[in-house]
Amino acid sequence: MSIAKLRQQLKQGTISARELVDHHISRINNIDSKLNAFLEVTQERARTDAKRIDDLIASGESLPPLAGIPFAIKDNLCTKGITTTCSSRMLENFVPPYESTVTERLWKSGAVLMGKTNLDEFAMGSSTETSAFGSTSNPWNLSRVPGGSSGGSAAAVASGECVAALGSDTGGSIRQPASFCGVVGFKPTYGRVSRWGLVAFASSLDQIGPFTNSVADTAEILQVIAGNDPRDSTSLKAPVPNYSALLTNSLSGLRVGLIKECFEHDGLSPDVKRSVLAAADQLQSLGVELVEVSCPRFNDGIATYYVIAPSEASANLARYDGVKYGYRSEVSENLASMTTRSRTEGFGPEVKRRILIGTYALSAGYVDAYYKKAQKVRTLIRNDFDNAFKKVDLLLTPTSPTTAFTAGSHSDDPVSMYLSDLLTIPANLAGLPAISLPCGFDGSGLPIGVQLIGKVLDEAHLLQVAHQYEISADVMDKHPTGELIP
Repeated sequence: MSIAKLRQQLKQGTISARELVDHHISRINNIDSKLNAFLEVTQERARTDAKRIDDLIASGESLPPLAGIPFAIKDNLCTKGITTTCSSRMLENFVPPYESTVTERLWKSGAVLMGKTNLDEFAMGSSTETSAFGSTSNPWNLSRVPGGSSGGSAAAVASGECVAALGSDTGGSIRQPASFCGVVGFKPTYGRVSRWGLVAFASSLDQIGPFTNSVADTAEILQVIAGNDPRDSTSLKAPVPNYSALLTNSLSGLRVGLIKECFEHDGLSPDVKRSVLAAADQLQSLGVELVEVSCPRFNDGIATYYVIAPSEASANLARYDGVKYGYRSEVSENLASMTTRSRTEGFGPEVKRRILIGTYALSAGYVDAYYKKAQKVRTLIRNDFDNAFKKVDLLLTPTSPTTAFTAGSHSDDPVSMYLSDLLTIPANLAGLPAISLPCGFDGSGLPIGVQLIGKVLDEAHLLQVAHQYEISADVMDKHPTGELIP
C-alpha cells in the first residue's frame, strides 16, 4: 500500500500507527531468519514512535508527511544511540553520538524506525555477501543474491518488512539491488541529498536515496530528505521542487535516449534486453519520443570507477587505525603492530582488496598513470552525457546486465562481480540522478529493472516519466506466479 493511502487510513482511523508497526514487526519475525535483511530490529523504538503518532492523531493535530510510515535504514547511516556497523567487525560496537541529516529529516517528518539493514562491508560489493554478519537472500528466490551493496534495504522493502528504506549508491548500490529485488531504487543528483552522517566509502561518488514499492512513494521521500545542509560542503544550494505535484504532467514532447553502447554489450541477458526495449516501447506509446544516442566512453566507466573509488576508500578508511574508535587488537607489541593487527582483523577480504588497489593507485610513481588518468576519463564520460542531453531529456538503459545471480557464483571471481555494476556506474561518475524500476521478469521469474538517467538536478522529469511508465505497465501484477517469499 502506498504512503499516501496509509496516511489516509491513519487519519481516518482505519488503522493505527501501532497496528501498522506491529504488522511489520510480525513480518520481520516471521521471515527475516530466511532473509537476514536486518542487522538490528528496533522494536521498542518503533512502538514508542508509533504511540507518538497515534497521540497526534487523537489530538486532531496535522500530521507530518511520513507520519507512522515504517522505515528501514542501511547500516552505514549514523543513527544516534543505535549501533552503526557498516556490516564490519571494525565498527561492530560503534554507537554514533549523532544523527545523520537524512535520518534526522525522516524522524522530523514522522517516519518510524524499524531497524538497520545489512549491506556489503563498508558498502563494497554487489551482492551483500561481504557482510561480516552473514549474507542477505533475495526474497524472490532465496538461493539468489539481492544485489548490493544495499541488499538488506532492497530485500526488506521487497518482502514487506517495511514500507520504505534508505540506501546509499556509490556505483549502483541502490539501483542494482532494486533491479534484482523488483522494487524502485533512486539515486539523486550528487549533492541533492546531504551525505552528513553517511560513513564514507568514496566521497565524490556516494549519494543517499530511497527504496520503495512505487515512484510516487519515492517522490514523497525525496521531498523530505532533499535540500541544502550546511554541515555537508558538497550539498547543493538549489530549490527543491514539489516532486509529487509534477508526477502527472504530460509526457508529450519529452525525448528519451537509448544509449546504444548499453544494448550492444556481450554480457547483456536476452531476457533483460527484451524487457527493457519493451519498456522503451511502452514509453513511446505514452507520447515520449525515442532517440538512439551514443555515449562512446560509457563502458569505460567500470575501469575508471575501480581506480577512483578504491583510491578514495583507501583515504577514507585510513581513519580506522585502532586508536580513536572501532576495533582494536589487544595482541600487539607497539603502536605500529597494533594498527596493523587491528586493520588486518577488523576488515574483511573485499575491503582489504580495495584499500590495496587504492593505495597502489595513489602511490608515488603511479598516481599519474592511474588516478589522474582515471579522473580525465571521468571528465570524458561526463562530456558524453552532456552531448547526449543536447538531444534528449532523459536516457534509458538496463539497470543490470543480468537478473539476480546465484549466491556464491562470483565469490572466486571479483571482476565478474564488478561487471554487474557496468550500467549503473557512469551516472555516479557524472553525478547524475538515476532511477531503477521493474520492467519485467526473466524465464525464472526473477525481476528485471530498467534504468532512467536524468540531467543534473532534474529529478522531477525522471520521476514523472518513471511514474507514468509504472502506472501504465503495471509490471508487478504480471509476475508468472504472483508470489515471492511466503
